[in-house]
Amino acid sequence: SKYGADSVSQIVTFGTMAAKAVVRDVGRVLDLGYNFCDQLAKLIPFQPGQHITLAKAREMEPLLKERENKEEEVRELLELAERLEGLTRNVGMHAGGVLIAPGKLTDFCPIYTADGSGSVVSQFDMKDVEAVGLVKFDFLGLATLTIIDWALRYIRNAECKVQSAERKAGEAGANSSLVTHHSSLDLSSIPLDDKAAYDMLKEARTVGIFQLESRGMRDLLQRARPDRFEDVIALVALYRPGPMELIPEFIERKHGRSRVEYLDPRLEPILAPTYGIMVYQEQVMQIAQVIGGYSLGAADLLRRAMGKKLPEEMAQHRSIFVAGAARNGVSERKANELFGLMEKFAGYGFNKSHAAAYALVAYQTAYLKAHHTAAFLAANMSAVMNDTDKVQTFAEDARLHGIRLLAPDINQSGYRFEPVDTQTIRYGLGAIKGTGESAIASIVSAREADGPFKDLFDFCLRVDKRLVNRRVVEALVRAGAFDSVNDHRAGLLASVGIALEGAEQASRSAQQVSLFGDSGQDREPMLVECARWPERERLQNEKLALGFYLSGHPFNSYAAEVQEFVRTRLDKLTPQSQPVLLAGLIHSFRTQMTRRGKMAVIMLDDGNARVEMTVFNELFEQHRHWLKEDRLLIVEGKITHDEFSGGLRVSADKLYDLNAARNRCARGVRLTCNGQSSAQKLKELLAPYRNGNCPVSVVYHNHRASCEIELGDAWRVSLNDNLLQSLAAWLSEDNVKVVYNEQRNSH
Repeated sequence: SKYGADSVSQIVTFGTMAAKAVVRDVGRVLDLGYNFCDQLAKLIPFQPGQHITLAKAREMEPLLKERENKEEEVRELLELAERLEGLTRNVGMHAGGVLIAPGKLTDFCPIYTADGSGSVVSQFDMKDVEAVGLVKFDFLGLATLTIIDWALRYIRNAECKVQSAERKAGEAGANSSLVTHHSSLDLSSIPLDDKAAYDMLKEARTVGIFQLESRGMRDLLQRARPDRFEDVIALVALYRPGPMELIPEFIERKHGRSRVEYLDPRLEPILAPTYGIMVYQEQVMQIAQVIGGYSLGAADLLRRAMGKKLPEEMAQHRSIFVAGAARNGVSERKANELFGLMEKFAGYGFNKSHAAAYALVAYQTAYLKAHHTAAFLAANMSAVMNDTDKVQTFAEDARLHGIRLLAPDINQSGYRFEPVDTQTIRYGLGAIKGTGESAIASIVSAREADGPFKDLFDFCLRVDKRLVNRRVVEALVRAGAFDSVNDHRAGLLASVGIALEGAEQASRSAQQVSLFGDSGQDREPMLVECARWPERERLQNEKLALGFYLSGHPFNSYAAEVQEFVRTRLDKLTPQSQPVLLAGLIHSFRTQMTRRGKMAVIMLDDGNARVEMTVFNELFEQHRHWLKEDRLLIVEGKITHDEFSGGLRVSADKLYDLNAARNRCARGVRLTCNGQSSAQKLKELLAPYRNGNCPVSVVYHNHRASCEIELGDAWRVSLNDNLLQSLAAWLSEDNVKVVYNEQRNSH
């Protein structure tokens, strides 16, 4: 509006065909299978900060070179991919870059309009627009501001409900002294000295807190223990690559363990908020003004010269500063010393106005989390609905704060996560994979128009089938969204096709009759008959829909046995001088190249916590066939403190699956039976697993006596899931017991 539509545009970005992307693209054009291309792409190593070409990938990953030599399809794909590698693949639009020209843009650069968009975009990228003399501006959009807005709306909605309830209570003759008046929360007027907000920062409970979420920042908060707004500003400015070396001294001075001294008394008002340390560019400018006699405009030129470290310019400024300081009664020696400090810190100095703005947003989020936890976390989860890892992080944080996350529900949930009350959040239907905003809008609209859905068939009859297709309904079933009307998820999933088909027929005939009979809607339609899912299968389907386990954790089905030989759960780990046993499911893993060869980084999850561990080359190659998502893994490894991240580092020495761990840790297997049991049957079941190391004992009962017999060494077995399952099927699970050493975790 100000500069004219013909003078303003956004800025183009160019995406190129990197190694992984070009393999997938060429494979798609050659009509090769997705899994085939995906396997090849995953063989290309990933190393942070490094550009891995196809040529380099062959050197780093022998399996890629081997497949190229053996398989003609791979050879053809890589040959074509290498010729295309590095070419521009697509154009995009810079997230925040805006170009403002002093006249019509077409006088300075070519422009285009993206498909489906009314926005004009320059055809020069951000480097080229500067090269031709144009000015680009970076308009920063913060998702946190949207999160704050949503949280405030949730809080105000809750206040309206309370006020409405109180008004009704008052109208019914309730005691007027119980009726309170709520005012809507105004973030611009919240106190900047709120104890609960600072307690949250001191304890580093900062998931969702703007700028203060990282592991390193949480460690800094615990050490610095901020208790005033100036501290938050300083920490935001200090936690950056350059000024980080100032952090230890800042903390020592803040807590009175190190003396705060000033070269000149006039520096105290300038440096007192940061305990005598130059943190901000504005402080350098103020010192130049107060001591060196600079005007603020000249002080800004000094700041820029110091930042660029131009020797000739710096020598000139030093002379000006020393002369000005002399006029203000400062000796040449002290003036040179002060200028040296300014020169050192100006290279680190951060813009205080920027740090203060960020610190204010950080403090506001801390205040909301401290006083309106459910509303704040619901807003955060709504903002990251498409990233299931982040949703899970917030779900775990909610649990730590005593907030219950209710399952998605077709009769209760909206599109986003919403607080039900101060202690409860309802899962948003939009966060279920494979749904989408238009489908959920159709579901909510049908529910508001005609009331709650009675069952799957009623649901399929009333929603818009063009938007709510089979894939959407199946995702809702897997996620547990129908549990409130019928918790037989296996039966519901098997019935989706029939229900949708019946709904289509009913729509065409425009008659609301029973889909499975002609006696009206009084009789509940029958689901397809099938067995209910066991817990592990139910959770696996839940994870398919939500991206993580919500109603339970599959590790729980192993926990009773695993805790017999793994003493410590992951949330209780501490650094240990001796190797210890850990257990969990593989949540995720990735590989990367090191000087020692290929290394796997595995995220282990036991339902209580996650811990990242490293598995080095030889061990990785030995057990790579085990390393699959959701696989139970028992690890013998060393736990150390990670100084860089502030957390724990686990380095694996040995890996076991459950069978290997049983055979390593078990003292024996005890079978309980009676006179009805057959020795011949026992012999048949044990025979395929003989010649192992695990002794077998039989506890025998009849109506006259009981005894325990240990079978001879020739009948020692190798413990195996199949063996235990066949024994349990014969004797029942209660009568088959793996006995572990009383001294658990012994090596």
